[in-house]
Amino acid sequence: MKKHGQMNKEYLEEIEKDNEEALDNLSHLKEEVPPIPVDVEDEEKLISELEGQRIFPDGTWQYWFIAVIAFTWSAFQMYIVINPINSVFARAGHLAFAVILAYTVYPIFKTVNLRKKITWYDFAFAIVGIVVVLYKWYEYTNLAMRSGAWTQTDVVVGVLVCIIVLEGARRVMGLPLPLISVIFIIYDIFGPYMPDLIAHKGASVSKLMGQMVLTTEGIFGVPLGVSASYVFLFVLFGALLDRAGAGEYFINLAYTLLGKYDGGPAKASVAASGMMGIISGSSIANTVTTGTFTIPLMKRLGFPAHKAGAVEVASSVNGQLMPPIMGAAAFIMAEFLGLNYTEIVFAAFVPAFTSYFALFYIVHLEAKKQGLKGEDPSKLQKAWPLFIRGIHYIIPIFFLMYTLIILRHSAQSAAFNAIMFMMLIMITQRPIAALMKKEKLTKGVFIQGFTDIGWGMVNGAKSMVPIAIATGVAGIIVGSVTLTGIGLILSDVIDQLSHGYIILVLLFTAITSLILGMGLPTTANYIVMASLTAPVIMQLANQNGYVIPMIAAHMFVFYFGILADDTPPVGLAAYAAAGIAKADPIKTGLQGFFYDIRTAILPFMFFFNNNLLMIESVDPADPNDASKWVWISNPAEIAIIFIGAVAGMFAFTSATQGFMLTKVNTIERLLLLTLIPFMMLPKLMATHLDFPSHYVSYVIGVALYASVYLIQKAKVKKQKALA
Repeated sequence: MKKHGQMNKEYLEEIEKDNEEALDNLSHLKEEVPPIPVDVEDEEKLISELEGQRIFPDGTWQYWFIAVIAFTWSAFQMYIVINPINSVFARAGHLAFAVILAYTVYPIFKTVNLRKKITWYDFAFAIVGIVVVLYKWYEYTNLAMRSGAWTQTDVVVGVLVCIIVLEGARRVMGLPLPLISVIFIIYDIFGPYMPDLIAHKGASVSKLMGQMVLTTEGIFGVPLGVSASYVFLFVLFGALLDRAGAGEYFINLAYTLLGKYDGGPAKASVAASGMMGIISGSSIANTVTTGTFTIPLMKRLGFPAHKAGAVEVASSVNGQLMPPIMGAAAFIMAEFLGLNYTEIVFAAFVPAFTSYFALFYIVHLEAKKQGLKGEDPSKLQKAWPLFIRGIHYIIPIFFLMYTLIILRHSAQSAAFNAIMFMMLIMITQRPIAALMKKEKLTKGVFIQGFTDIGWGMVNGAKSMVPIAIATGVAGIIVGSVTLTGIGLILSDVIDQLSHGYIILVLLFTAITSLILGMGLPTTANYIVMASLTAPVIMQLANQNGYVIPMIAAHMFVFYFGILADDTPPVGLAAYAAAGIAKADPIKTGLQGFFYDIRTAILPFMFFFNNNLLMIESVDPADPNDASKWVWISNPAEIAIIFIGAVAGMFAFTSATQGFMLTKVNTIERLLLLTLIPFMMLPKLMATHLDFPSHYVSYVIGVALYASVYLIQKAKVKKQKALA
């Protein structure tokens, strides 16, 4: 906790001071000027501070060394799309670049002195890391020839790769992930000496290194492969989009559209974080990018500091639910499940937007409870001119989605084409703007676009370091599960603890995800839980008569992995928001988690109602036949499912917040909680209550909601009469 709390307070205070000064001058802003200028370099430095990176003065050799390595990594990833190479070579090269940056960008300890320079032993670790990680590349043929009969050199290199990757993970993400991986390695070796319940035959060091390093079952397995082939390109696309100015545009557009409503700045925070989530896979990046603007606005409007920070935390963490990036886990999920990436996005659509609409509602209720009004509309920009000025930031996103969903291009191809499109926009946007304003075209106008592309490629690569290292280390856990068969052992343990009750199985899984997620990034958390508990959920669900699609189990652990990002005491997003808000990080994290409780019920709902994932059974008489599940394509049915889910979430939000039109009493709260299953689990309710159709369940839910609304309206009318 102490480590994550060590942020540059002076820098945060400077950022807030700048924003407050900008806010004081808000009334003097003209229509052509964005409401709050966002300094991209300031954001990048602040994110680096929060993540414990080294920050070197511009122009120093260390500054250029890291920039060149990062740029080269991005160039390498784009080159292998144009000229594909062996997947093992691609994974080795991908991890080698990540290792170099892990040891040169992140110091061995987070002390001030060590963050000022790259030491000789950092370079020593990086050089050894390059040599041993690329061993699979230059020894590829020989390793294939002697598969299973590993030499002493192979084993030594395998051990060194494990050490290099684990230490890199410790530097980049802290101790939890490498510690968990080491525990699995110890379990692999000392299996015969474990208690009978979890004992196995064990593995020699040679066999273990073969599994973890020398084959593609461990570190160089599927997670790293997905990181190298898909994730990098999407993160690079997001980095280029942000560098071009899309982040500032999304913030300004959200504020212009929503600022005038009750709690407007808080609603703008939710909207901006949702839009940023489209281009960012990081809750910290979301928090810093939008929070330096929205948190001071919320405080000025009247939000307590910790609640202003908590709104930003909840909206930024939920940004990872938003397609198409989804915190990078969507790509790995697609690979694990053997599904098309677009199918993952389709399944994620309803839960993601339902969660975000509910967060809007939470902010609305908070504003109503505290009597907080919006900004004076006369101080806000006109929405349409602002939208048109930045429409070139939206076009590449729609182009990406069009090539993915309509043209059915591969994720790799679609992302690469979107990157090329984005680069074209970055080169031409300033000259076109100059021509429209009838300004002189100078050499600098053209060069700036290429400069932005270069730094966008640098930022994209630096953003990928935690993901690449995390997928490599998580591969150790995946390899261990395959080697020892611990999944079957875990299934027996959970079965005994839960006594066969599927609800208890899901609760154990949710709690485990939250605990692991306190120290793991979302992607690593998902990989670990998908390897360990998703198969257990499926097996025990089948034993108890619930035959569900595998994607439901994987989405379940993914959602709780994301929720862990704001779970105290080590929720990094909460520390970032608290630093900007000048609030207590634990209090901010707890409040953010309380806001996110609404998201916690969604996984339980789509587990028992697969329609929320856009999946249904072709044969209603045999809903448990998994081979008969298809994607829902009827627009009317999709609309009903979505509206029912939103209504259920709104009811849950009002019940937990204790407010609707006014304060809710116990009876109203019970009515709101009662209607939730009718709106979100209509087919289950129809089955158990013997309704002729599941639409009857919706009708009952609407009736209950309407009754509470009318009671609340009468109470408000009475209060006004007494006032």
